[in-house]
Amino acid sequence: MEIFLKSVAALNDETRILLLRFLDVHGEVCVCDLQNSLGMIQSRLSRHLKILKEAGFLRVERQGTWAYYKIRTPLDRFRQEALQEIRHLDIQLPPRKKASQTGECSLEQGLC
Repeated sequence: MEIFLKSVAALNDETRILLLRFLDVHGEVCVCDLQNSLGMIQSRLSRHLKILKEAGFLRVERQGTWAYYKIRTPLDRFRQEALQEIRHLDIQLPPRKKASQTGECSLEQGLC
């Protein structure tokens, strides 16, 4: 029951809904690209990503100090249906801005 409650609680935040939709559309995304695209500070973004991961929505893959987030597969029925509902919401997604292309993403900054 604990994971179910975490899942429901994770969906009770506009930022986390935006993150789920963004990752659903763009696939696997580096933390610094999420930060750049959504205009969020890293600490706030990391907090939301952690909640979604603990709720069973996301998977993180680390490559050195780089962290890439994506929607978990397979998702159970509850999370699949929640994601399906999110797809029907009128959410204006910002474009994906790759920080690595702009030179803003660096290992020294600890963003990726």
